[in-house]
Amino acid sequence: MKNFSAIVEDIKNIISSDFQSKKIFDKDVANVLNIPPMNFATMKKRNKIPFTELLDFCASKSISINWLLYGQSPESLIDVTNKFYLIKYFDDVNASAGGGAGVLDEDFISLRIPSEMAQLIGEHYDMKYIEAINVSGDSMEPTFSYNDIVFINRAQLSINRGGIFILKTEAGLFIKRVKKRTDGKIEIISDNQIYSKEILEPNEVEIIGRVVCRFGNVD
Repeated sequence: MKNFSAIVEDIKNIISSDFQSKKIFDKDVANVLNIPPMNFATMKKRNKIPFTELLDFCASKSISINWLLYGQSPESLIDVTNKFYLIKYFDDVNASAGGGAGVLDEDFISLRIPSEMAQLIGEHYDMKYIEAINVSGDSMEPTFSYNDIVFINRAQLSINRGGIFILKTEAGLFIKRVKKRTDGKIEIISDNQIYSKEILEPNEVEIIGRVVCRFGNVD
């Protein structure tokens, strides 16, 4: 994978036509990616790649994320199907860490995930069950923050051993830590301790899938 400095230079070339031959600075790239300049400078210094913002940038410019991160052209991937995976990214859907959010719909972006990144998300035979959505709210901080992208395994629905899940209640779509009690009821737990846990009946909760990975920002 390219380092963040190289990615920044590629983005400068991509957006150069918007600046009418004027010199493009890092602050201009930070603005395009919607990252505060001070955070951007820290990311670049530490080589912390802001995957969420890069995915949104590539989607807006119809650019392959593989090209930006690895220099791979889409054509080079056509006949090498074992080197990337397609994942549905519901970019307009937020699993709320606070109040309830909307449910998954049919509008999504197909993300090409290189095998190197896929190894962070799950085993290759699980990738067909993986989908991605956004996080909003603060009740799962510090584990998850606003605008993180989380990857969900839609085949993993059992909560017997607990874990972090995307779930749906009558209030909306949530990302929460879930625990099954001995009396059969379900505890819905926020990692941010200022929020109280909820206890619901099994028929009040629909498990969408287990959260298996996240891409997020650097503070």
